[in-house]
Amino acid sequence: MATLFKDVFILDGERERAQRGHILVSKGRIQTLLEISETPPAADKVVEGGGHMAVLPGFVNAHTHAAMVLLRGLGEEAPLMEWLQKKIWPAEEKLTPEYIYWGTASAILEMLATGTTCFADMYFEMDGVAQVALKAGIRAALCRGITNGPPVDGVSKIHRSIEDNLGLFDRWHGREGLLTVQLGPHAPYTVPFGDMEKIVEIAKARGIGLHFHFLETEWELGYIRDELKMTPEAYLRNLRILEVPGVVLAHGVWMNPDWADSLDMSQATIVHNPDSNMKLGSGVMPLDTWLDKNVGLALGTDGASSNNRLDMWDAMRSAALLHKGVSRNPTSVPALDILRMATFEGARAFGFANKGLIREGWMADLILVDLDQPHYLGVNEENLTNYIVYAGSSSDISGTMVDGKWLYRNGVYATLDKNEILQKAREARKAITA
Repeated sequence: MATLFKDVFILDGERERAQRGHILVSKGRIQTLLEISETPPAADKVVEGGGHMAVLPGFVNAHTHAAMVLLRGLGEEAPLMEWLQKKIWPAEEKLTPEYIYWGTASAILEMLATGTTCFADMYFEMDGVAQVALKAGIRAALCRGITNGPPVDGVSKIHRSIEDNLGLFDRWHGREGLLTVQLGPHAPYTVPFGDMEKIVEIAKARGIGLHFHFLETEWELGYIRDELKMTPEAYLRNLRILEVPGVVLAHGVWMNPDWADSLDMSQATIVHNPDSNMKLGSGVMPLDTWLDKNVGLALGTDGASSNNRLDMWDAMRSAALLHKGVSRNPTSVPALDILRMATFEGARAFGFANKGLIREGWMADLILVDLDQPHYLGVNEENLTNYIVYAGSSSDISGTMVDGKWLYRNGVYATLDKNEILQKAREARKAITA
């Protein structure tokens, strides 16, 4: 089944200007890109753009906890540790595999409607997350959150969760080309240093990526200094964590960009979560300085209980505006860099090859954007990137495609039953907040 996007604006994070032309999608890939002056080929399905549609790579939400949509609105306007200890962790004690399945399904509805074609998820009971991601047809990078805790039957929680994570890898990594699996030590303050050493050793020995929270808050900076008796830079060096191919550091608010001058961070990606960091009062990651360093930079929403949206378009606009205001420099963090972070960089970080740019032979993970809107008045090839980041919104999404298949089109989900999911998610929410 071939689909032709006829007379559309073509844009990705490596194009200084958009191209007006045609795209032929077949067998899950972008087969042909043509200029507007060229005659488009025949296809089974034709999407008539008429110069009022844009095709972009789908967004990659590079850090979230999808099932936390069930916890949205709990513990509002509280600092991170208070929010976790008093509201989130007690509610999570009531979660079941079934609740997590339906919560994740609800999150996927939200993400598909807002243009996300891939998400990186750290939580627990991850087999259900894998199952519903495959059912939906969305790409996902999965890890089991590994944390310390009291032993059960003489087996430590750390050991159990590491084994769970490795089992997840063995069962799901690479499935249908839609899933990758990483190890997910939660954070330095929830995983003892010695156990983190073991996790890093396993990751390197088995060639598994690593996804964990690092320096999200100033409190964590003090914890590493006072409890672990080292600097955060020494923490990374002593663990040799940056030697793990595909290490992803979520947040990095309190990381110093100067570390990149003494540490080899070329295999690492820092995921910026501007909305969550602002809402929790965690601080502002110095993204403008990191852009000049040899390190990957991606974009995420974090969980819906701390954002409170899973809307990557919202994350793009926040990231682009926030750093201009903080630096008092309107040229800081260009829109094109933000678009690349929200697409290609997230895909690359989690091992999805040939995804996140619009190139012949690359995966057809695409979103269709309706430009026939008042806020796109004056849009053209030269300025489309700026319109997308500063004027556009997720309500402009008219279609979301993965592997050349429509998963969401004009408000309709092709693979998921919206009514059933919302009903089951409501029941789960009621149960955990009772």
